[in-house]
Amino acid sequence: MSVDHVEEAENVGASEAVVTAATVAVTYYPVAPGVRLNVRSGPGTGYSVVRVLAEGAKVPIYCQTPGTTVTGPYGTSNIWDNIGGGEYVSDSYVHTGSDGYVASRCS
Repeated sequence: MSVDHVEEAENVGASEAVVTAATVAVTYYPVAPGVRLNVRSGPGTGYSVVRVLAEGAKVPIYCQTPGTTVTGPYGTSNIWDNIGGGEYVSDSYVHTGSDGYVASRCS
């Protein structure tokens, strides 16, 4: 094996370790019981619905950002949870156990 191949293999291993560490840090939170929750393309009700979560869904929260104020089963909040690339749900429908931020702010 040449030096170039060894270096390339070491770099692949290092990036796999970073992905694994990031994946482990994500916590999943339950959506309010009996709710089919709209997932939007941005942090507000003015953004398009990209999909609908089934009843009993749990969502990861990668980051949170302010947006449209929404009243739901868990109170009134302007916090929106990023649950994936370009996917947001109102925090007032997600049981995080907090009225505030539980994840870092989205950049």
